[in-house]
Amino acid sequence: MGHVNVKVYHGYGHTHNLVLYGHVFRRQPPVQKQFTKRMLVNIIHLLKLFFVQPIPRVKLRLKWDDQVLETISEDDGFFKFEWESVRELSAGWHPVQVAYINEQGQEEGYGEGKVYVPHSTQYVFISDIDDTVMVSYSATKFRRLRELLTRNPRTRKQFEKVADWYQQLAYAQTNDATPNPFFYVSSSEWNLYDYLTEFFAYNKIPEGIFLLNQVKKWFQLFQTGKTKHTGKLLRIARILDAFPKQQFVLIGDNSQHDPDIYTAIAAKNPEKIFAIYIRNVRPGQEKYARQTLAMAKEAGIHTFLFTGSGEAAEHARSIGLISEQPEPAQ
Repeated sequence: MGHVNVKVYHGYGHTHNLVLYGHVFRRQPPVQKQFTKRMLVNIIHLLKLFFVQPIPRVKLRLKWDDQVLETISEDDGFFKFEWESVRELSAGWHPVQVAYINEQGQEEGYGEGKVYVPHSTQYVFISDIDDTVMVSYSATKFRRLRELLTRNPRTRKQFEKVADWYQQLAYAQTNDATPNPFFYVSSSEWNLYDYLTEFFAYNKIPEGIFLLNQVKKWFQLFQTGKTKHTGKLLRIARILDAFPKQQFVLIGDNSQHDPDIYTAIAAKNPEKIFAIYIRNVRPGQEKYARQTLAMAKEAGIHTFLFTGSGEAAEHARSIGLISEQPEPAQ
């Protein structure tokens, strides 16, 4: 079959409900090591991320202590493990390894990953990426594509003070050893996983678990970032199911469907949602966003429509989510 690459993404859960995702590709998706402002270089590198060759219907093996689990990759190379640990897990990151099993039943390619187990009393933050953290112009297809093609992860713009705010949230009512978990749920494709993790690391935005959209091929590039909002709603619902003890804070924007999705989730789980934050990036949609959030507010959930991350941090302090004297981001 030639060289096989097992790509493992960050997983999550607790002792009795662990989840890990990944892809099997025929070759390693390129990882950008040099960053330049030269447009052509950025375009070529971005295009390479969409020239992936997923491997369908092959066996994968996960070893977890004395447990051995196996699964089969889907038609697009995607795989998923769900299991219960036989030993009680401490809070924090736990390393994991996934192997590709060839036709002879031998382990061939390996992928390394890790699974995050939060402390049971913590908050969980679920954040959109495009136009919530990263300036993306999602409402305009060609402008979004231009940002994606012509900039690299280090030249993409983040919203002012968003890293400071997220760092404060990560350590809200917890300690350095067990920060609150962040889930980044986006309509961007898995093709962009390394691109996004580089952007987050470079900008010192808290590490988290990414839940992205189905892999696309190069000829589908003009459809990047398009997803049915029921898909996003289902992904968030699964996170809520995985953490029955935690309180959730949902952060998004009004460029697409976040106010509707978050309000629908709040209506079904009012006792689990502590707050909803919506960044106002489309002033024309401000009135609709306020009307939609009002329904969540009636259910006793803190809601805030904001323009700058600084004012969102002030609101978070006012409701006791973060302390009065936030620690500066390192």
